Amino acid sequence: MKILVILTYYYPHWTGLTAYARRLSEGLARRGHQVTVLTSRYWRTLAKEEVHKGVRIVRLEPLMRISRGLVMPGFPFAAYRLINEHDVVQVHIPILESPLVTALAKRAGKKVLITHHGDLVMPSKPFDQFVEMTVTWLMRQALKSAARITIHTRDYADNSPFLRPFREKLVPILPPVEIPQPIPEQVVAWRRELQLDKAKLVGFAGRFVEEKGFDFLLKAIPYVLEQIPNARFVYAGEVNVVYESFFEQWRHLVERWKDYIVMLGLLDDAQKVANFYAMCDVLALPSRTDCFPMVQVEAMLCGTPTVATDIPGLRVPIQLTKMGRLVRPQDERALAEGIVEVLNNRERYIKSREEIAAVFDLEKTIDEYERLFQSLVQSAD
Repeated sequence: MKILVILTYYYPHWTGLTAYARRLSEGLARRGHQVTVLTSRYWRTLAKEEVHKGVRIVRLEPLMRISRGLVMPGFPFAAYRLINEHDVVQVHIPILESPLVTALAKRAGKKVLITHHGDLVMPSKPFDQFVEMTVTWLMRQALKSAARITIHTRDYADNSPFLRPFREKLVPILPPVEIPQPIPEQVVAWRRELQLDKAKLVGFAGRFVEEKGFDFLLKAIPYVLEQIPNARFVYAGEVNVVYESFFEQWRHLVERWKDYIVMLGLLDDAQKVANFYAMCDVLALPSRTDCFPMVQVEAMLCGTPTVATDIPGLRVPIQLTKMGRLVRPQDERALAEGIVEVLNNRERYIKSREEIAAVFDLEKTIDEYERLFQSLVQSAD
């Protein structure tokens, strides 16, 4: 098949959404399908077109940024040309151009599969709320025209008012997760280098934005330290997110607990990410909202249990594997209690890599997408 994939950010950008799109695209390319990604040239140093691991990447120049989105004047022409050259289209949302893609595909007689990565939740500032309302409306128009909509879990869909009108189109497929085996010698050496070899490590990872709820983890630190004085909190990710200043709002707590916090920055090497998970004794996910953070499953595959808020989507990996604890959302004391429980009784929550991989199987995910794409192509003939 000739598959066109459309999203705002692709390789070498590093987020859960781009990792999802990249793993799936490269997996389909390995099976002999012709996969093209239409995306933005968000860094001037990026090639306008290249082939990476069998996937053709076409990047368009952005004119301006609107919050998390990029406006690309050349998008309509490039999209229409590429839609006509391919058999089927996949759109990863949120993306500003999603209703335009479905309209152009309809004109070309091609079916569109939309992969929904979570309802858009923006900060409470007026401009951010305006962006959320506008982009949500655009996504709704696109979903009306999509042939199918893939979601990460049925649990999230069942609790999403946004998705409720499209129930007949929804297809739940677990995300494509892959992570190399941690290298024990490197893990031990890294702990020693950071002078953390005798500490209990609580990891947290991702963009430092409001929806991830890292402020609750910062507020939970003193409650954890009361019971586990040698606990340390290790963060991997970006704090300077261009579209949100959430880190600055909570810098005072980072400063207050700086003797207990280690900031590693963004880790963009897969082996280093695996070693980070293995270095931690527990991974904390205190999200306000989160469709399905793949870091949770990646940590489990590296032998690290998780503590996550009991919210739709986010709770599914723990429900499926029992490798962690669920806690009340937006409650720093409950979060601290969950972290302490797992740190003190870690062996209760450990599962083998094989057990986790049997639930979250990359090839099975690609199988399901391959069959779905084939059905769409056949129905368009």
